[in-house]
Amino acid sequence: MDIAQLTTALQRDAVWVVFLNVLMQQVGLPVPAVPTLLVAGSLALAGGQAGALLGAAVLASVFADWLWYLAGRAFGYRVLNGLCRLSINPGSCVSETEERFIRWGVWSLVVAKFVPGFSTVAPPIAGALRMPLPSFLAAAGLGAALWAGAALLAGWLLRGQVQAAIAALSANGGLVAGALLAAFVLWLGWKFWQKYRFERLAAIPHISPAELLAALASDRPPLLLDLRGAAMIAETGPIPGAVALPTDQLCQTAAAWPKDRPIVTMCACPGDATAVKMARELQQRGHTSVRPLKGGYAAWQAAAPGATPP
Repeated sequence: MDIAQLTTALQRDAVWVVFLNVLMQQVGLPVPAVPTLLVAGSLALAGGQAGALLGAAVLASVFADWLWYLAGRAFGYRVLNGLCRLSINPGSCVSETEERFIRWGVWSLVVAKFVPGFSTVAPPIAGALRMPLPSFLAAAGLGAALWAGAALLAGWLLRGQVQAAIAALSANGGLVAGALLAAFVLWLGWKFWQKYRFERLAAIPHISPAELLAALASDRPPLLLDLRGAAMIAETGPIPGAVALPTDQLCQTAAAWPKDRPIVTMCACPGDATAVKMARELQQRGHTSVRPLKGGYAAWQAAAPGATPP
């Protein structure tokens, strides 16, 4: 649908267009909603539909968030892990997302709509952490109202510029499409470059679960660092004998450890991303025997469901 068709649809069925557009974006489809809200806002007061448009956007957003909340509550940490696997560069998606949620608490749901990439993953974390449903719905509703209201208001305040932009886009559709395609290609190239950089970073010797079990039974067992997020540790329980540390405290704590002490880093994230990143950090700080666990927590659990590190 081009911008002229979008404008016509908004003039005819504005409330339904906004509802469906916001719903599709919030369930995770790559459909931008802000341009629709801006155009709708530029037409809202003239049609007397400002309140209905805001209500439709909030209802769609909260409904999608509620579905993700239920998924997080039912399936726990696996939902976040699965969402991060869909990223071109999963990198530290799991750990950074969860740390942000824990640091901001309920306010993370209020600001989530304004943080790219955080809007879809915040609700399942809230469900996995068993946030009370009334608190979740209130925070999600407030965040949606602020986000959608800001876009609608911006569209109304800039209605002259929005209508001029619509006219320019309609008159120069091919040029605009080419520019948008070029911008998308550049963005995609940047993402794949980030992925390439991470794959180079991940080219570090790993330790297999079998090797780790044998090392833990030796006279000089390694220190097993559990870098899973707090939500997963709360859900599945700590690993006895392992040291659980937030990633932002690891290097400071490790400063007191002997540089030649064997260390194994373990996470529960795509590509062992956090374990690799922290292993590199420790190596750069002079620790000479650091290896990430290949396959992370899932591999450890499969290989040694009843094993207890010393």
